[in-house]
Amino acid sequence: MDILLTILGFLFMLLGILGSFLPVLPGPPLSWIGLLLLYLTHAVPNNWLFLGITLAVALIVFALDYIIPALGTKKFGGSKYGVLGTTIGLLVAIIFPVLGVFGIIIWPFVGAFIGELLNRTDSKTAVKAAFGSFLGFLTGTFIKFLVAVIYLGFFIMKAWEYKGSIFSF
Repeated sequence: MDILLTILGFLFMLLGILGSFLPVLPGPPLSWIGLLLLYLTHAVPNNWLFLGITLAVALIVFALDYIIPALGTKKFGGSKYGVLGTTIGLLVAIIFPVLGVFGIIIWPFVGAFIGELLNRTDSKTAVKAAFGSFLGFLTGTFIKFLVAVIYLGFFIMKAWEYKGSIFSF
């Protein structure tokens, strides 16, 4: 059972890292579930304080992911259309990976710009708001990715520490 929990935990870790970039997956909470599954094995002793702190961090980062792009857009004079355009641009980049990694950078900006133009703002204000929305999106994505990778590091360290007992038959 420990092996199954460890494998499932690792899969949740990978989903958490993917969720850092995909807006449909909650990255840090998925990574936290991976940590929880590892701590539910018989080999790894329960540390409820550690799990509680990492859960709080995951939930705070999850909430900030919705707040940061809006703050970036508003700071640069944008509207909700810019935030929505950023999200749609990201989905376009994921569904149609024509530009590869650059698509994840370019399409959210283009989406925010189009969203602001649909909101009937002039092009100068639309570019400024699109930049703010894009900057907020990048900040949120970076924070989610950083937390997910740190959680993966915790997972690997703890699994490695107890590898003899987790993977023994």
